[in-house]
Amino acid sequence: MRRTLTVAAVTAALLLPGGPQPEAEAGTAPAKAPATDRWSAREAESFWTPDRMASAVPISRGGAPAAVDGTGRDFDGIPVVGRMFVMKGGGAYFCTASVVASPGRDLVLSAAHCLLGTDARQVAFVPQYTAQNPQPYGMFPVLRDAAGRSKVWIDPRYRQLGADKGAALDVAFAQVGPDADGYPVEDVVGGNRLVTGAPYAHKQVSLIGYPASAARPRLCVNRTTKFTSTDPGIPGSFLRIDCTGYPGGTSGGPFLTGFDERTETGDVVGVIGGWKTGGDTPDTSYSSYFGADVRKLYEKALAGARVA
Repeated sequence: MRRTLTVAAVTAALLLPGGPQPEAEAGTAPAKAPATDRWSAREAESFWTPDRMASAVPISRGGAPAAVDGTGRDFDGIPVVGRMFVMKGGGAYFCTASVVASPGRDLVLSAAHCLLGTDARQVAFVPQYTAQNPQPYGMFPVLRDAAGRSKVWIDPRYRQLGADKGAALDVAFAQVGPDADGYPVEDVVGGNRLVTGAPYAHKQVSLIGYPASAARPRLCVNRTTKFTSTDPGIPGSFLRIDCTGYPGGTSGGPFLTGFDERTETGDVVGVIGGWKTGGDTPDTSYSSYFGADVRKLYEKALAGARVA
């Protein structure tokens, strides 16, 4: 069952930090987005029955998040964050993604290592998925271009260098099509504001991710610090956050600041990924720094999303 953006989830309101946030643009009635005949929400929903979603197997990630005062806990999620599903064999889920505000109201953000290699697959974003309520806001398929490739934007240097050498560029955007009723994702669930050029250190960040074997997403609130790698094989500086219980599946989950309880959105300053694709223990997570490179990638995605 869908709900309006002005109704805040009780759990999210209790657990996520509040803070000043510009009001999200919202109309009284969302405008329908153009349909696509290459890979539609109806096709995604037809394949992803509740039983198939419950029996989907995880695609492994490479590690992630030591706790200071950041204690992770399971919660019911928020609409702008969801799980990615891919039609592979009997169906699989992998990684976490979140909606990022854009003029086309149709972009999601994740880690590059999550979306690398999805060009030939049919992928769908499912906002606020839980095993108890698998499609509270429907499904939004990652669009495909005229050549059949998924509309995913990853810095070409990441593709060339790989997950270690290119760890500082572990960010990806994807364009998703409308839901089965024709509405773009941002009109349905809202969108986080992309923030680039911010400090590495934030006093309060909400980390949200979907552990591979969990029925619900995980939430943790803690501060971030700057981590500079001394490993020449994994160069760069990264955001680091100590939050317990973020194993495989949480990659791509957003680092959110300034969460607004009314719109259930915030400022996204990172995603789980980067150093060792997010970390080498489940209790400390990392993100590539959101600087000029991420801003340029976002702008490239905006331009590419306008191309049919």
